[in-house]
Amino acid sequence: MAWLQSLQTLLSNNRHKWPEGVGRTVLPTVDSTMSEAARVAASSAFPQWIMAHEQTAAHGRRGRHWSNPAGNFAATLLMFPTEAPELVALRSFAAALALHDTFIAVTGRTDPFSLKWPNDVLLNGGKVAGILLERGPSHLAIGIGINLAHAPGVSEVEAGAVAPVSLADETGALVTPEEFLDVLAPTYATWESQFTTYGFAPLREAWLSRAARLGEVIRARTMTEEHTGTFETIDAFGNLVLATTKGKLAIPAAEVYF
Repeated sequence: MAWLQSLQTLLSNNRHKWPEGVGRTVLPTVDSTMSEAARVAASSAFPQWIMAHEQTAAHGRRGRHWSNPAGNFAATLLMFPTEAPELVALRSFAAALALHDTFIAVTGRTDPFSLKWPNDVLLNGGKVAGILLERGPSHLAIGIGINLAHAPGVSEVEAGAVAPVSLADETGALVTPEEFLDVLAPTYATWESQFTTYGFAPLREAWLSRAARLGEVIRARTMTEEHTGTFETIDAFGNLVLATTKGKLAIPAAEVYF
């Protein structure tokens, strides 16, 4: 199988390329990797990936339940950035790009993957991965959940949301969580270096080249209202820019529906 040969080559090449100065913790079970990151942040002196094979209290955006059956990927990257909060938040795009590149690397396929603003990865139009950022007093936690082996049922997701899919069902690639982590960590480190060296501009350009529904009409629902318009771009601050009947609108946070 092409994907298996690609994965084996990647793991062999990356065996000695785990990011320097970044820790790697793999837990059999935990309430959530985000909660674990918050607990260890005060005593940690360096960034680290925290992965768990089982989560008993996983959550997504706005506290929503996140299904995490055995074989799926759940990890959090604990970091200690020093930039202003609005710049720190742009690392969600670095994480999305790293996920996109890792999916391509482990499957050997480019065509089925795209990025959905603000923080999802799509596979054949379905949601295969989500990203969640949480800030602490001195740390940033980038949580990543991936349907590697199983996708939750439609009844488990919000009405109107993109239907979940799994990597295994859609591509046939059988990748373990630890195998995925060993490719994702150095891939994220590459995008992190781009961000800290050159700023958001190269990430913005790369993200737009992978964006789902760019140039199409979409809906963006904030906490208080809903907007419909053509998805034109994301701006220099990562905001979604819609062309609406009332003019261009920059939206910093919303749920997007197709």
